[in-house]
Amino acid sequence: MGLMSGKKGLVVGVANDRSLAWFIADRLHREGAEMGFSHLPGEKMERRVRKLVEPIGAKMIEPLDVTSDDQVKQFFSKAKETYGQIDFLVHAVAYANKESLSHRFYQTGREDFKQAMDISAYSLVSLCQHGFDLFREGASILALTYFGSVKFIPGYNVMGVCKAALESAVRYLSADMGDLRRVRVNALSAGPCRTLSSAGIDGFDKMLDHYPTKSPLKRNIDPDEVGKSGLYLLSELSSGVTGEIHYVDAGYNMVGW
Repeated sequence: MGLMSGKKGLVVGVANDRSLAWFIADRLHREGAEMGFSHLPGEKMERRVRKLVEPIGAKMIEPLDVTSDDQVKQFFSKAKETYGQIDFLVHAVAYANKESLSHRFYQTGREDFKQAMDISAYSLVSLCQHGFDLFREGASILALTYFGSVKFIPGYNVMGVCKAALESAVRYLSADMGDLRRVRVNALSAGPCRTLSSAGIDGFDKMLDHYPTKSPLKRNIDPDEVGKSGLYLLSELSSGVTGEIHYVDAGYNMVGW
């Protein structure tokens, strides 16, 4: 019997086999979890996700544009039809216009800011809102964030502001979801890893080179370390943990020099 045997949940935001959400999903699968997945609208993205998740027995692979309330409702309607209630949810959704990440932050346009905030932060609120009735008592929700939410990181720009909003949302949602349904809400802040999202960050290679010079462990993290911590936060091993930002970054976040 695995740690997640009999548990059912949803993973929102897997793009390919380098997505941090995929490393979390892989760990959950190895421990016996059943999962449904979202994919960005479009045949190309569906094929990419389907190729990954069908081999692990995914019964639900549905399109999801998190900016559309109708699509979010349809996604959870399909989840209810497929799984009934769910024990966990992974939120790994973020987006900012490329220009917003390459220009200085003060140059961020109003519409670009609204779009980035909608997709990267409000989407977690929307998933909790529309999925509320599906969460079992004691379920766990996990969002992915980054250190640029609390410190200036060159090139992270508007995404840092969005991640700050996301982390604040985690705290407020943990209060609401805990009070109403005993559901836990946490975020995992991972050190830099090569993903589809990181490719849009200007100077990302410099970031990878810099972390080992400052982190206490003198290295970058392995994506599977995110997977293992994700398993902890989504399982009963962390049953007393909610409203937390859990760092997996080789200790970089606590260094002050």
